[in-house]
Amino acid sequence: MQSKAYPHLGETLYSATLPNGLQLRVLPKPGFRTRYAALDVHYGSAYRRFTLGGRSYDTPAGVAHFLEHKAFDLPDGDNALQLLSANGADPNAFTSTGDTCYFFQCAENFEENLRLLIHFVTTPCFTAETVEKERPIIGQEIQMYLDSPDSTVYENLLTQLYAHHPIRERVLGTPESLAEITADTLYDCFNAFYTPANMCLCVAGDVDPEEIEALAREAFPSERAEIPETDFGPAEELLPVEPLCRVQMPVAAPQYLIGAKLPLPASGAEAQRARITALLALRTLFGPSSAFYTRLYSEGIITRNYSYDVDFSAGTATFLLGGESRDPERVLAEFKRELAAAAESGLKSAQLERCRRAAFGARLRGLEDFESVCLSVADGVFDGYDALEAPVLLAQITKAECEAFLRGIRPEMLALSRVDPYTNT
Repeated sequence: MQSKAYPHLGETLYSATLPNGLQLRVLPKPGFRTRYAALDVHYGSAYRRFTLGGRSYDTPAGVAHFLEHKAFDLPDGDNALQLLSANGADPNAFTSTGDTCYFFQCAENFEENLRLLIHFVTTPCFTAETVEKERPIIGQEIQMYLDSPDSTVYENLLTQLYAHHPIRERVLGTPESLAEITADTLYDCFNAFYTPANMCLCVAGDVDPEEIEALAREAFPSERAEIPETDFGPAEELLPVEPLCRVQMPVAAPQYLIGAKLPLPASGAEAQRARITALLALRTLFGPSSAFYTRLYSEGIITRNYSYDVDFSAGTATFLLGGESRDPERVLAEFKRELAAAAESGLKSAQLERCRRAAFGARLRGLEDFESVCLSVADGVFDGYDALEAPVLLAQITKAECEAFLRGIRPEMLALSRVDPYTNT
């Protein structure tokens, strides 16, 4: 394995690409009792249309998530989730628009649990009977998200912003798309995407990198398969499809999200720098120590239920800011006003540097969170950058870069999604 030291972090990352294409990353953490493993498959809900071996596939919404549910089934009838739990592990999985990740942490039996993780993720077992049994379970999950204000305000915003890209569709799909998924659908997508060449295994803890590599070489399938070519549809305009969406749900106060599509940077280090720049700029102008937040919070316009992010996923870049407010339109107006002022006068250097130091501290603390660091490393592998170089880039980001990012969010690009309480009529 190759090793790379990060003196500014006090860490060393070990890396290897196995003959089957698997990307392996190991971050030794001597002295820590807990060990963590994440097996990330570069396949998420937005990967609906793809081409493999000269054949084109157009799959229903929600297949990636359905496949995540069924991956835990083993051919002998056992359930890997239950086996891992019985063996002292704390396992779970998630599906996003761009990835499906299976992970666990444990203090004992790590190698045995890691073999089981690799085995069940690479061993498909789908039948018509088990698919039918799972369908109502996922249907209940879909209904739960339909009843969730947080999910509704987010999903509505994506449909406002994106006209064609499958990111606008729910990760879980819909009751209608759920009915179209069969065992054959799951096998088609498993065979296309669940290949070692489309996976990244990240391990953190008190482990020997060479032993992890030997285990991975033994446990994974040896063949290297072709990776599908994904079609996300026609290019998107930067303007939203709908600038405003309002729905009513049983909430105590309005919830809102302000968002915009952003130009997609190139992959690799350029994309990493763009994300770090965006987050630093947003933290400086709209973070919890900003004049914007302090003013609106003191006036009771916004609450501590407040966040911002830039999401680079599945060929998209999306800005998000929101939370809870008694007057979302006022937040949007103040947001536009703050952007205009920054475009005219620039950012305050002192505030930028305070936010840079705070962001650096947060990244250092994140190294103690094995889940966070493993998922960040896997994202970097798939997007072509080194996640552990983020603190170095953070120190290099200039004030001019942050100001250029903020100028790129033009008022006409913004959309507002809100969920309001029911009114008495």
